[in-house]
Amino acid sequence: MRTSARNQLAGIVKSVENGAVMSTVVIQLEGGQEVVAAITRDSAEGLELGEGDAVTALVKATDVMVGKE
Repeated sequence: MRTSARNQLAGIVKSVENGAVMSTVVIQLEGGQEVVAAITRDSAEGLELGEGDAVTALVKATDVMVGKE
């Protein structure tokens, strides 16, 4: 897979919860952290996502929020 996204996180699908329109995908990263993605149900089904699948989460820098106390 070739992409311009620089922020790529490899992991394993921990769970997929399908709603009427959207699906929630929980990805466990190598260090044990989890990333949760909300994608369309059509995309989840098209990718045939399932528990245990190796995937890559692509994070677009313009869509990341940073906060500080």
